[in-house]
Amino acid sequence: MITTAVLLGAGVGLGLWALLVWLLPPRPSLGSALTAVRTPSRSRPTITVVDPTGWATRWGRPAVRPLRALGLPSERQRRDLLVLGRSPEALLAQKAALAVVGLFLPGVVQAALWAAGVSLPWQAPFIIGLVCGAGGFVLPDLDVHQQAKRRRASFRHALSAYLNLVRCALAGGAGVDGALTDAADIGQGWAFARIRQALTTARLTRTTPWNTLRQLGEELDIQELVELSSSVSLAGREGAKVRASLAAKAASMRTHELTEAEADAHAATERMSLPVICLFAGFLVFIAYPALATVLGSL
Repeated sequence: MITTAVLLGAGVGLGLWALLVWLLPPRPSLGSALTAVRTPSRSRPTITVVDPTGWATRWGRPAVRPLRALGLPSERQRRDLLVLGRSPEALLAQKAALAVVGLFLPGVVQAALWAAGVSLPWQAPFIIGLVCGAGGFVLPDLDVHQQAKRRRASFRHALSAYLNLVRCALAGGAGVDGALTDAADIGQGWAFARIRQALTTARLTRTTPWNTLRQLGEELDIQELVELSSSVSLAGREGAKVRASLAAKAASMRTHELTEAEADAHAATERMSLPVICLFAGFLVFIAYPALATVLGSL
């Protein structure tokens, strides 16, 4: 009875607190408001945010406001969403919808079992519902992080190919701006589309392409692009050859990609050893069980 009362009190208190936060969201402090006013807003012209339409996004929109009041999503999640071209509101709505579905799913299963004549204590679906709700709330974060990780890896591969194309254009006698634009027009895929958008923004705003490429690297959290922009801009100011800097950076990126590929292959090989060990252990149990049963039966 005490456990039941504690669980009911915790559930009611959590629901009232969520309702109060939704109705009366906390106001920002004076310091944060002054910081937001004084800090110049950096536009992100190279990022196209797409708000995907799905059942979880549509159903979870009422919970976006209280979740944003809690400081979600984090800065790392915002960068991951920028890589995927998704809005923070879509992630928060998906988290809320999956949490509610996970919370009420065990109750629906219990009702179905009760209709079939199987009765279970109500504490079991309540605890399982809390676990499933927490899992549904965290699952979109893990999915976004994994997808963003794969996209950053594909962008690094595309960047290495892009540097080789720029190097070939420079060797053919093209200027720096022309080589950057021509190489971006040749490539296909979302990475080259982002690079083309950054170069177009640099041309329209009359800024150097390396500044917009560095901003793109900061937004997508790709340090290779930031380092490339800094090194090439420094080489241009110092009078060094841009072609040599691009060649050195492309070679270092290819070496890094090869090292990562080898590390992933070794990790996959080590993971394959676990099923083999489990299979061997099961085979030993299968062989030893008849003899062990015979010995124990003869006692």
